[in-house]
Amino acid sequence: MAFEPYELEPSFLEEGKYKSEITESVEKKLELGKLLREKVLREDLGDWTPPTNRRDPIDIIIESNEGRLEDYIPIRHGRMMVSPFTFLRGSAAVMAYDLSNTPTTGLTVQACGDCHLSNFGLFATPERNLIFDVNDFDETIPGPWEWDIKRLVASIYVGYTQSGKSPKEAYNLSLLCATAYRKAMRRMAGMTALDIWYFQLDVNTFTKAAKAMEVKKRLKAADEAARKRVHEYVFPKITESIGGISKIVDDPPLVMHMSDPRIHEVLVEVLNEYRASMPYNLQVILDRYKLNDVARKVVGVGSVGTRCFFTLLEARENDPLLLQIKEARASVLEPYVKRSKFRNNGQRVVVGQKIMQSASDMFLGWTKHEGLDFYIRQLKDMKISAVIENQPMEMASAYVVACALVLAKAHGRSGDPALIAGYLGKGDAFDYSMADFAKSYAVQTAKDHKAMLEAIESGRIEARPGL
Repeated sequence: MAFEPYELEPSFLEEGKYKSEITESVEKKLELGKLLREKVLREDLGDWTPPTNRRDPIDIIIESNEGRLEDYIPIRHGRMMVSPFTFLRGSAAVMAYDLSNTPTTGLTVQACGDCHLSNFGLFATPERNLIFDVNDFDETIPGPWEWDIKRLVASIYVGYTQSGKSPKEAYNLSLLCATAYRKAMRRMAGMTALDIWYFQLDVNTFTKAAKAMEVKKRLKAADEAARKRVHEYVFPKITESIGGISKIVDDPPLVMHMSDPRIHEVLVEVLNEYRASMPYNLQVILDRYKLNDVARKVVGVGSVGTRCFFTLLEARENDPLLLQIKEARASVLEPYVKRSKFRNNGQRVVVGQKIMQSASDMFLGWTKHEGLDFYIRQLKDMKISAVIENQPMEMASAYVVACALVLAKAHGRSGDPALIAGYLGKGDAFDYSMADFAKSYAVQTAKDHKAMLEAIESGRIEARPGL
């Protein structure tokens, strides 16, 4: 299929709702941003040549396993070995190391830290609206804006070639993403700080911008699926009644009850510590619930092996609250950036998420227990990620544009969009630089994935596939 560029529809940027005006003071910042090209050429951002002393990626993966639950590490490896894309998803620490060896402008934003194609999606705001945004923040920390966009375009190239798109199509999708990021940042430069903060990309905007009927059907199906990922729909499927009390259904080894007789008591302590950190109005509603059951849950690709618990609370019969309590470890970016001001990594994740997202789960909070940091959020609250396999080209184009827009918004909330926009400019030098980086890093990812398969075959690391 020939590539057809996806136009940046006015509805995507909601031109009637948010004013964008390049004032004299903004012009000065745009000029200052432009001067940064003397420090780092935009074309140089696209260069990826591994240094001669590049660390062994398998060593980095083994190092990143330290502190994880040993029984689950082979599951992590089993998920990463499936394809170069799953390897990329699970090897944020490898790419963080690689990105630390690439040039940056010195402009800092609240970085996602793991900004790949599958870490965007639909979820519910506290007002029960369905919006599209970044939705994974385990690695978030202030860092270079370039690192997020580079990881995103690289994941686009790797992910879409893996899902059946041609290398040319994948290159053009990476190019389109970079173009959308640049244009969105230019628009953010002229918006007020509050308008950037209020900006949301909702599912209706997606649907209005779509042209093909097939795309509209897929968006409608995604909307319906997301709205069924709420407690009243999910609860009957993942629980059973034992002696009149709702319990979580085991799905070994991904969801399992633990043999430790103290686990219920420990989780009550964790939830009480979490409750104390929440605003008083949310303490009131949390007090309506009692912990019924808890199980250990395996999540994601990169997070496998971290301590993650699925808790079932009820205010009364068939009135559940499903919470996920997830261990927060140090960001993979932290060795290469200024240390986080938050000593609790759960707080780092929560604060970073609230800075980057247009709206966040109202139950999002953090705590610490027995030397481990945790953050807490609702489980499956209208949350759904895109399935990139077999996407029509228009759907793929719309998706990468949307990812770019919300990433620019997230960076614009914490950084200076005018300085970044001034550096990016109005031409396409940056766009092609990012597409070139995506193509080059895809080759690197394929090599690293092959190295992992060889490490598994030789017995250097153990993998448990199929889970």
